[in-house]
Amino acid sequence: MDTTLYIKNMVCNRCIMVVEEHMNKWELPVSHIALGEVTTPATISASLLDTIRGELEALGFGLIDDKRQRTVERIKTAIIALIYQKDLDQKINLSAWLEEEIHQDYAQLSAWFSESESTTIEKFFIAQKIERVKELLRYEELTLSQIADQMHYSSVAYLSNQFKKVTGLSPSQYKQSTDNSRLPLDAVKSYK
Repeated sequence: MDTTLYIKNMVCNRCIMVVEEHMNKWELPVSHIALGEVTTPATISASLLDTIRGELEALGFGLIDDKRQRTVERIKTAIIALIYQKDLDQKINLSAWLEEEIHQDYAQLSAWFSESESTTIEKFFIAQKIERVKELLRYEELTLSQIADQMHYSSVAYLSNQFKKVTGLSPSQYKQSTDNSRLPLDAVKSYK
């Protein structure tokens, strides 16, 4: 019988590699691994599960036992993946997309997310988009107009206004600041 472990704070391909390396270390074969979860055909003893939990926490991850928390992590992972897609549909309806992606009613998803994260899904989505914009600004490969287009903002002005609302700086002030640091994706919660 397969065992699936649900893991919080897996937000990128490097996270998948780290978890997979540790699964090998624990001598657990992997039948499936994706952001937020890993499945093994092996049975995991309680003592090994405690070891896994401790080592994952030391790496900045964590095991999720609660169904609601697993769903919240799936929402976060899905949103992060959505923001980093290059071929994202411009006219996406976030609530409808999440319902389809998670296979649950948006009202329930929204309630669980707000209860768990003390913010709304929409504010989390915007905060993640702004972190992506910060990253693109730091690369200095795209103009602000190209960034607005890539991130599917209706205009540069709308992107600039939202950026300033979230960060307190305009995009140009952010580029010029000496502290144009970004948060790790798993630390981005929301804006005020």
